[in-house]
Amino acid sequence: MSAVTASSSAPGPGVEEGARDRGPGSRAAAVLVFGSSAAVLVVEIVALRLLAPYLGLTLETSTLVIGIALTAIAVGSWLGGLLADQVDPRRLIGPSLGVSGAVVALTPAVLRTTAEWAPAMLLLIASLTILVPGALLSAVTPIVTKLRLTSLAETGTVVGRLSGVGTVGAIVGTVLTGFVLVSRLPVSGILIGLGTLLVVGSAVVEWRTRRWRGTPALTLVVVAGGLGTAVAPGGCDAETRYHCARVVADPDRDSGRTLVLDGLRHSYVDVDDPTFLEFAYVRAIASAVDTAFPEGEPLAAHHLGGGGLTLPRYLAATRPGTRSLVSEIDSGVVRIDRERLGLRPGAGIDVRVEDGRLGLRQLAADSRDLVVGDAFGGVSVPWHLTTAEAMADVRRVLAPDGLYVANLIDHGGMDFARAEVATLDGTFEHVAVAGEPADIGLDATATSDGGNLVVLASDRPLDLRATQKALDARRTGWQTTTGDDLTSWIDGARPLTDDYAPVDQLLQPSSTRRGD
Repeated sequence: MSAVTASSSAPGPGVEEGARDRGPGSRAAAVLVFGSSAAVLVVEIVALRLLAPYLGLTLETSTLVIGIALTAIAVGSWLGGLLADQVDPRRLIGPSLGVSGAVVALTPAVLRTTAEWAPAMLLLIASLTILVPGALLSAVTPIVTKLRLTSLAETGTVVGRLSGVGTVGAIVGTVLTGFVLVSRLPVSGILIGLGTLLVVGSAVVEWRTRRWRGTPALTLVVVAGGLGTAVAPGGCDAETRYHCARVVADPDRDSGRTLVLDGLRHSYVDVDDPTFLEFAYVRAIASAVDTAFPEGEPLAAHHLGGGGLTLPRYLAATRPGTRSLVSEIDSGVVRIDRERLGLRPGAGIDVRVEDGRLGLRQLAADSRDLVVGDAFGGVSVPWHLTTAEAMADVRRVLAPDGLYVANLIDHGGMDFARAEVATLDGTFEHVAVAGEPADIGLDATATSDGGNLVVLASDRPLDLRATQKALDARRTGWQTTTGDDLTSWIDGARPLTDDYAPVDQLLQPSSTRRGD
């Protein structure tokens, strides 16, 4: 028994006598594990924001980033434990923190430059910018654990405590990033700041172990990352909680502005003339509304998604007295509307920063003449706004003769659009779709390129002749379909429900634009 105790109390391979005295104490070990675990989650969450303008904010992108981050954690934990058994663990902590910090600080400049100049390499570079720091930071926990283990009798206590501290760090990193950092700092600032902290942490560890060799070089890398980010292409006018946002002036129209979110054109606003509608889908929605209600009649409208508030402004200008309530989840976009796109108080437009589905629940039954669906995350409608349950809530808040009109985007086989129209067909008495003839099955001789569609739904008959006339007058080139033609177009499409709504998998997006 005494031999076992002596053996378990001896320093590990490659560690000289007295090494434990120069290893991290209990508190220092907890700080190292907590901080490195938190940093991994900060990198993961911010990477999603950084990649959204180039890969889209979809389920596939989120799954990819999470998968790479988990791979990094697995590889780092395994290699960290393996190396800690082969060499002096004290020699590993500083470089793990410092190199990961340098990579993190360089990430914004490297990714944005790659996206602009070598887009074919973007996926590989993005993977490395997550994998390398994630693995290095995940290696810290087994390395520190090795240093803290001095007796088999305390193995469970040490491993359990440090595992718990690491999990708490990951939780804090997640919550801090999602609720605080992203809403207050640009993503480039978060990553450069985190890189700086990691390099500082590396310097402290190296100082305690009397090693300074790599710290100056790593500091220069962090500085280079900051300078590179300042000149890298693809910057934003503003980084909101959800988007990289820009406002682009129209060179052909002095008062025209395009709101670009994550590289996609989301809204066009004429700040002097709200009746000027640039995008074809917006003209189609306006045509549907104009023909569904008497000219100039004020409406009670609810808008799922705000963007540049083009439709609410149009209704305020053409139907004085209209009350438009807008559910817009991104407070940063609302701020841009006010500061850059000329939204003024007293226009009959009430914007609430809220999720559209939750906003619907708060509305009274039969309280709206019109509901407009134009909410997007990237090029896809948020899945929870597409389901039969969500559409039942839309129907609940609409007056008996009310109208629901929504913008959809799809390409290829139009699988998502057909599924969404099938969902509406099971909810409302009357449904029609407006779009390019080839996209909605009216021109079998033409190739469907896909793009925007507008779907109309109501429990009262739709005057499609008048709608078509309005579409022609606005030179959209669009046609409408309903009845047997529409039934044939959606044949075989499975309606979407809260239990089954694979929107991102059904959607076949085009990366070029959102608005037509």
